Amino acid sequence: MRRFCLLILVVVAACASAARAEVVRWEIAHREPYQNGKSFGERGLYERLRGKVHFAIDPKNEHNQQIIDLALAPQNDKKRVEFSADFEMLVPNDRSQANGALFYEVNNRGGSTAKNLIDGGAEDFLCRQGFVILWSGWIAEVQPGAGRWRLQTPFATEDGKPLRGLVRSEFILDKPAARASIAHRGNTGSFKPAEDLTRNAILSFREKEAEPRKVVPRGDWKFIVTNVTGEGVTGGMETGQLPTVEIELTGGLQPGLIYEVVYEAEDAPVQGCGMAGIRDIVSALKFGETTATNPLVDDEKKSLINRAHGFGTSQSGRLLRQFLWEGFNTDEQGRQVFDGVIAHVAGGGLGSFNHRFASPTRTNSQHDEHLFPADYFPFAYGDQQDPHTGQIDGILRKCREMKSVPKVFHAQSSSEYWHRSGSLVHTDPLGKTDAEIPAEVRLYTFGGSNHGPGGGTPGAKSNGQLPSSPADYRPLLRALVVALDAWVKDNVAPPPSVYPLLSEKSLVGWQAEQSGWPKIPGVSYPQLIQQPANLYRGPWWESKRIATLEPPEVRESYGVRVPAMTVSGNERGTLNVPAVAVPVGTYTSWNTRDASIGAAGELWSLQGGFIPFCKTAEERETAKDPRPALAQLYTSYEDYETKYLAAADNLVKQRYLLEEDLPRLKTLCEKFKPWFKSDK
Repeated sequence: MRRFCLLILVVVAACASAARAEVVRWEIAHREPYQNGKSFGERGLYERLRGKVHFAIDPKNEHNQQIIDLALAPQNDKKRVEFSADFEMLVPNDRSQANGALFYEVNNRGGSTAKNLIDGGAEDFLCRQGFVILWSGWIAEVQPGAGRWRLQTPFATEDGKPLRGLVRSEFILDKPAARASIAHRGNTGSFKPAEDLTRNAILSFREKEAEPRKVVPRGDWKFIVTNVTGEGVTGGMETGQLPTVEIELTGGLQPGLIYEVVYEAEDAPVQGCGMAGIRDIVSALKFGETTATNPLVDDEKKSLINRAHGFGTSQSGRLLRQFLWEGFNTDEQGRQVFDGVIAHVAGGGLGSFNHRFASPTRTNSQHDEHLFPADYFPFAYGDQQDPHTGQIDGILRKCREMKSVPKVFHAQSSSEYWHRSGSLVHTDPLGKTDAEIPAEVRLYTFGGSNHGPGGGTPGAKSNGQLPSSPADYRPLLRALVVALDAWVKDNVAPPPSVYPLLSEKSLVGWQAEQSGWPKIPGVSYPQLIQQPANLYRGPWWESKRIATLEPPEVRESYGVRVPAMTVSGNERGTLNVPAVAVPVGTYTSWNTRDASIGAAGELWSLQGGFIPFCKTAEERETAKDPRPALAQLYTSYEDYETKYLAAADNLVKQRYLLEEDLPRLKTLCEKFKPWFKSDK
């Protein structure tokens, strides 16, 4: 077994090869047994490394030209822009037990989702597979604390002065408050208001997204800015850290309302360095030949890593799509970075990841954050023409030009069709024809599911008209991780794509009369959907990524579609876990807001729902429920279990499930036993 050297102290690379590296050093502050020395099957023990990675990139390099405002960032004496990122890495103690693959998770707002989505319920699946697992900070607006990984990147300046520009923030409260953060999420900062221009700021509110804004008199509210450097305020800020900005309103802020503030801000982090950092840290682990640039290199200058997979969920899945679209999958030396990518529940989106005053934690939904730059052209992986602008583009266009196209799995819950414009990934931009899917891409739609996985069995109603969908798609994701690695490593073709198609009439219009909704008594079908539009943010947006018009002007819309429904209200054309394939109720991809949280009838963001079947034909007739009753579908619980387990076995045969998940699925199945009458 080769001996691997870990760099514990900060060491600056001095050799010629290291001098070219974009990662200049690893600063490993902590090294400890992972999970207190737990053994992960044949892979044995893992260790956890934590610290910072330091970067220096060339603003003139052709592979950095897409980074907005990089040329306005401070440079060192070698004309490089320096920045750093927190990192955490899990590595087998016995390096021979590593499988050779890096599993890089793009963290979601500073935290991991893979620990739940991949490992959840499966006892540290990724470690048992032998992956080296890595996280690193890529978002400047994430605040320090709670173990969050963040990016430390410089602010851009012009003539020695902070950049200024127009920004917009939305925030919604669940309960009354005298003041509230405008960040919308508690672990992020906001852009500092330019003090001499705060008199021009505009605060407005509305209950529903499409309603007119009602402007609050300027004298009735004020900014409160804390955690910033400077006289009279809190110090100790990290490079590029944003302050906490709150609004205090006379008479208080009310729950359920969409508050929106537009103001002139200053101090714009070079946020595009976040994607450059992901590119370079992965590249360093694949290609670095010294311990200064690669702590996984051995005495023969060979890295432990020979292939790299990127995984991202929701916001971080959108980041991976943008990473590919903007050409970051090629490093400064022209080498391919990720060999495989899983963009999960990203819908049709990109994000606010690389422009002046970028706000990566923002998204789009039907009700709130609707007009932030998240759902915009291109939506599909192959080239298409935007019918509104004439632009021709695709997510993989630059990768193909640079010969760095990875294998891509685009996985999404069926809720993405309602909440995140998911159909635009596989149709033309107007939703009229099926798109051609590139050979390197597979699409998997998990039917009847929320944006996030359910717990397997129905829960109580909370903020929505319906309880959230209990569909737990995590076993499907585990199988896809194995399939992607086999595709990259051994060229084993993955399971075929499964998603609804216009040509098969399993992808249809979202209105009830088109979708096949069975009109269940007492259930209100949605009257709206998240549908992106071509937005105009001013004349500098397309060329310089600088917004000068906020809120943006809404122009023509793109066309979204949803999976068609059967008589039971469940979906067609989707990849279904056994509980959805052999249902005891309707698993909806949508849910609407309960009146208790305001804006009743608007979509409850990212949520699906669940409506149980009646137990008997008599109950069904009394309720006037058009769906079949349990007793009409299954003769007994044993009949139900037989069909459920047969569906699971079939998914294993097709490689959409792993055999190791069958006992877990059987346990879930047994929880439905009380739903069936035991007496004959």
